[in-house]
Amino acid sequence: MSTYPMTAEDAEVQQRARRFVDEELIPWERHAEEHGGRIPEDAREKHHRMAVDLGLYAMNMPKELGGTGMTTFQQVLVSEQIGRVTNALGWCVHTPPAWAPSVVSTMQMDRWILPTVRGEMHECYAITEAGAGSDVDALEATARREGDDYILNGEKMHVTSYNNATYCFFQAKISGGPNEGAHAMFFVDKDTPGVRHIRDPQYTHTYPDSHAVVAFDDVCVPATHLVGAEGDGMSFTYEWFRYERMMIAARSCGAAERLIDEATAFAKSRVQFGSPIFDFQVIQHMLADSLTELWAARLMTYQLAANIDRGIDVKLQHAQCSMAKLYASEMAGRVADRAVQIFGGRGYMRENVAERFWRETRVDRIWEGTSEIQRNIIADQLGKRGAQSLVG
Repeated sequence: MSTYPMTAEDAEVQQRARRFVDEELIPWERHAEEHGGRIPEDAREKHHRMAVDLGLYAMNMPKELGGTGMTTFQQVLVSEQIGRVTNALGWCVHTPPAWAPSVVSTMQMDRWILPTVRGEMHECYAITEAGAGSDVDALEATARREGDDYILNGEKMHVTSYNNATYCFFQAKISGGPNEGAHAMFFVDKDTPGVRHIRDPQYTHTYPDSHAVVAFDDVCVPATHLVGAEGDGMSFTYEWFRYERMMIAARSCGAAERLIDEATAFAKSRVQFGSPIFDFQVIQHMLADSLTELWAARLMTYQLAANIDRGIDVKLQHAQCSMAKLYASEMAGRVADRAVQIFGGRGYMRENVAERFWRETRVDRIWEGTSEIQRNIIADQLGKRGAQSLVG
């Protein structure tokens, strides 16, 4: 599979995930594309059970909480294989909030986190707003303390997986009191009075998970639903961002590998002017560029994961997660575009893997921080730390 140094356990984890993707998920891609991203419920449940049984579900959570307790490097290996399948079928391999165990209360752990690790509940993040995307500090949602409760107000958008979630992590600014304007995060059950689903916008990709617009109108939650303390909200969001950016990089590598394999096989079989188009130098160059960029992105992502396992400084992690997401997501977009071109007219058909990845990889340059925001983060750390501290 890879020439990057890995243990026998790492290689087994990688192969276990790859077999699951190849044998169980990829065969459902075209069906999902033709049915709004959905597959039969029995198949969906089978994938969920298999993800649990194979030890891929909750791979980022400690074993003592019921998770798999994989290393960061092993999680990247799994996520890379998940990236090889379209239509979000790989989302059956769910990673609960790994930042939570060290900050949540016993009640919160028992009520929300442990059931999520077991696969009995599912979370979603209600953070982004119409006027607060990359600039998270611009959010207008509020949380006002009233006795033993908080009153939450705000309208959120791009609430990914809201349709499948049991509860939300709602981020707001404190209104009133000594911590006025500070960020705070809350557990909010979806069935809490005042939580109002507005609509499910249609997106470019064909996923079964919605990205809803949700209103929180005078939602009253007990103070025990506050995560950590007032003012802690952004620290949890930043930790989530770091993890997601790394996993986007990993999935981008998986998508690029699948595209290169599929485009190469097609180029060898597609005959034009009496020869396979693989023999044409222009096709060879597109595939060569794609393979070279994949290797670079994979090495970057693997090294990042190994660095995190070694416990590098959090600010260095922040910069390197941005670098990996920036390069790998843009790399996958270039590879997808080349693959569509190699497939020609077939590459523009939704039944074709290149067309699906061409649509699906586009969002990776946007969510969890746009490419432009990643460049800002990288440049900021470069100015503060210098190149050697960031890349050696």
